[in-house]
Amino acid sequence: MPDLVLHVTGARPNFPKAAPVIRALADLGVPQELIHTGQHYDEKMSDVFFRELGLPKPDVNLGVGSGSHAGQTAAIMTGLEEIFLSRNPGMVVVYGDVNSTVAAALVASKLQIPVAHVEAGLRSFDMSMPEEINRLVTDRLSNLLLATSPDAIAHLGNEGTDPDKIHLVGNPMIDTLLANVDRFDADRARTEYDLGDRYIVATLHRPGNVDDPADAAALVKAMHAVADQAEIVLPLHPRGRARLEAAGLFDHPKLKVIDPLGYVEFLGLVRGASAVVTDSGGVQEETTMLGVPCLTLRPNTERPVTITHGTNRLVTREALPQVVADVLAAGRSETWPTPPLWDGHAGERIAAVIKQYLRD
Repeated sequence: MPDLVLHVTGARPNFPKAAPVIRALADLGVPQELIHTGQHYDEKMSDVFFRELGLPKPDVNLGVGSGSHAGQTAAIMTGLEEIFLSRNPGMVVVYGDVNSTVAAALVASKLQIPVAHVEAGLRSFDMSMPEEINRLVTDRLSNLLLATSPDAIAHLGNEGTDPDKIHLVGNPMIDTLLANVDRFDADRARTEYDLGDRYIVATLHRPGNVDDPADAAALVKAMHAVADQAEIVLPLHPRGRARLEAAGLFDHPKLKVIDPLGYVEFLGLVRGASAVVTDSGGVQEETTMLGVPCLTLRPNTERPVTITHGTNRLVTREALPQVVADVLAAGRSETWPTPPLWDGHAGERIAAVIKQYLRD
């Protein structure tokens, strides 16, 4: 079907980005189907997002599950090839930088199906990150490059990308945040986890922090020093959990380790926090919009706009305890800058670009 749009999602970060695009295309009368690869497959990492964000039930769920990067990507590619051949879509839309993203771009490109990449042009310039490889490959193969920020436009330009492919559309994940912000209940989160007025939320799962036992031990030492200053709530990703537990993460009485949360519950917790400590990409953007100080435990970020136009800063493990002390002493600002076009209408702009491409 030449005007059919197939959306490929697979992991927790994809769902808030896809929801506003799917809604906006539906409003324009564009036929579409949603494919869930099953890269993230448990209740808190996947199913709850479909309920909370009003996403339609996936037309196809490949159920690939976990595995090595090569094994998981190969399984997704095999499943998607069959679907793309049977559906013959006019466009495949991919989101972010996970293995499902690059797998879909590879399969669609080899079948001569146009690809639109939502969140194109982000760069950490750190080739040790699997996500950076996924970004580079996906952008190189895509026909529409839908960028969230001006720095992404600059990266694509520096790489020699045809400017006619590039569109600054804003950030659809922020559409989802703004549409749901009244549901983010900080008071309920405090009651649920028996927290005082001052607490910190942490999310930690990057290989550079949790894969090597020495890195995990250094991270746990830093987090315990932070917990000496304020309670920490850490919804712990399955990745690295055993290694962090072995390093003694659970041993501090003021560090509450909990299971991953759904979208609304997690952002309710974040909204009331004095600070967030993270190595996630999406959390840097969410805290930027909510005005919560964000301390990113990484040497780089593919989202520098959250530093120049938000509340984010890069911090080393060694410096973290003192930086947290400074943040707690300063308190949260009443006003803060936010990036251009992060206004709740990115989904509509993306849908308009896609519809125009299909028409042309």
